[in-house]
Amino acid sequence: MTWENPPAWRRQQILRDTRTVAVVGASPNPARASNFVATYLLASTAFDVYFVNPNASTILGRAVYPSLAELPVAPDLVDVFRRPEDLGGVLDEVLALDPVPSTFWLQFGLFDEDLARRAESAGLTVVMDRCLKVEHARFAGGLHLAGFDTGVITSRRRD
Repeated sequence: MTWENPPAWRRQQILRDTRTVAVVGASPNPARASNFVATYLLASTAFDVYFVNPNASTILGRAVYPSLAELPVAPDLVDVFRRPEDLGGVLDEVLALDPVPSTFWLQFGLFDEDLARRAESAGLTVVMDRCLKVEHARFAGGLHLAGFDTGVITSRRRD
């Protein structure tokens, strides 16, 4: 049986229920996707966002933590920007947290069915090969500014 991401309504519910996000593999380099996503999360969401990267001290003016275990809070959602070969270790870090986050989210290009099954068997909800920024903007109605049909129904007239 092939593993599938949660349907759109469930991903929307995950984002609605999330309060705290840890971005693992966040980069201080503005040319990196993780920095772009981090900028969006800080500017356009109500999430409390924490950055994890052992090789950086600040990103976007915020403290960076060397590991998930060193975060001052337990995140609801862990958003991962790491190489595929590092994902198992990141999941191990996630599962060692107390309490364990509710969602393990892997960015575009990251997909591993065995890893997803392992995470789900530990009680995590898993989303893979999806961008947290894109999904949030989609459900918040923000992608229409870029010309995408979000499917969000509104009573406002278009100009």
